[in-house]
Amino acid sequence: MLNIAQNKLNKTVDLKNYKAVSKVMHKKHFKHFNRFLLVFSVIGIIILFLPWTQNITGKGYLTTLRPDQRPATVQSPIPGRIEKWYVREGEKVNKGDTILQISEVKNEYFDPNLIDRTKLQIKAKSSSVEAYEGKIGALGQQIAALQKERGLKLEQAKNKLLQSKLKVQSDSIDFEAAKTNLTIAQRQYDRTLQLQEEGLKAVKDVEDKRLKQQETQAKLVSQENKLLESRNNVLNAEIEINRVQASYSDKINKARSEQLTASSNGFDAEAQVTKLENTLTNYEIRNSLYIVRAPQTGYINKAIQAGVGETFKEGDKLINIMPANPDLAVEMFIDPIDLPLAHPGEEVRIMFDGWPAIIFSGWPNVSTGTYAGRIVAVETFISDNGKYRILIAPDPEQEPWPKALQAGSGARSIALLDDVPIWFELWRQLNGFPPNYYQPETANTAKK
Repeated sequence: MLNIAQNKLNKTVDLKNYKAVSKVMHKKHFKHFNRFLLVFSVIGIIILFLPWTQNITGKGYLTTLRPDQRPATVQSPIPGRIEKWYVREGEKVNKGDTILQISEVKNEYFDPNLIDRTKLQIKAKSSSVEAYEGKIGALGQQIAALQKERGLKLEQAKNKLLQSKLKVQSDSIDFEAAKTNLTIAQRQYDRTLQLQEEGLKAVKDVEDKRLKQQETQAKLVSQENKLLESRNNVLNAEIEINRVQASYSDKINKARSEQLTASSNGFDAEAQVTKLENTLTNYEIRNSLYIVRAPQTGYINKAIQAGVGETFKEGDKLINIMPANPDLAVEMFIDPIDLPLAHPGEEVRIMFDGWPAIIFSGWPNVSTGTYAGRIVAVETFISDNGKYRILIAPDPEQEPWPKALQAGSGARSIALLDDVPIWFELWRQLNGFPPNYYQPETANTAKK
């Protein structure tokens, strides 16, 4: 009772008459209580200077260290209908084991002899390619023969042209000789006519010379005709050369055109063969997809498409597989304010759901039931839950994690930071300051 009023109770009432007061109000009790307060204060002061390990706590769950060891769903790249299951849920399968068989649902693939008939089409088109190649070869031989024949014909025409030119020269000489003979015959006729007028020659001699003159003149005309004919033959020979060149050029160009057409058709046939071979390969791969196999060794978790005869689209999930013997890791999420304090290689203590543990967050060495881990990755982009994700792997130098752990179970982690006195940690907590920012030795070494 507080003595707040002006009337003191202990002065107006004698408390010693009460049994409870007589048992309590002794000086020896005050002495023991003072000693207790002194010892408690000394212990409290000593505790304030004890070391305390700062830490970052976070919640997460077990996952796998490697992405290919996480639970995966088997999907079908083609639509189909489930025909038969070969596994049960919870059963272990090895890589390549048959999981289920599916059948076709698209009408363009219903033909059971589709692959054989596609092979026949490829064979027919390949024969067509060979036929075009043969035609190209035959046309090439024809072109070579035409070129050779053109050369011979041109040589023959050139020889004829040369003969015609030589004939022109010969006829020109004969024509000049005929003109000379005509001149001589004319002179003889004039001389004989003059002598006849003088009475020295008979009329018969004049007539003979006149006849010879006319014969010589007739030969001149004949030689002139021959010369003109020879010159005409030269022109004909030149025209023949041009005709041979034009005729055989037309034949050769026509053969080359047919050869190019055959080559184009051959290339088109080769393209069709390649397309058919591609189609055949697609058919063969599609047939191999009718058997769905396990992509890796693991356990069948859940059949998503269960019923026999049930149809599905391409890309639909069929079954869920959990890989066997995964490298477990803890996926932990921390607040953004604690992100600069998390570094790869730092030690972390982990508590797993289902494993009892006694935790002293400031004294990890005293805690029991926790397991050691090391940070192996720190995410650099915030997650959907507003926190940053870090990945923790088992510490190979510490006690191994329990073998019964399974991916997906919960875990709580404590990332160990700097060692500080307890009074400093209390002061930090009261002021709401973050833990001490520091760089571990591994980070400093890497930076240097």
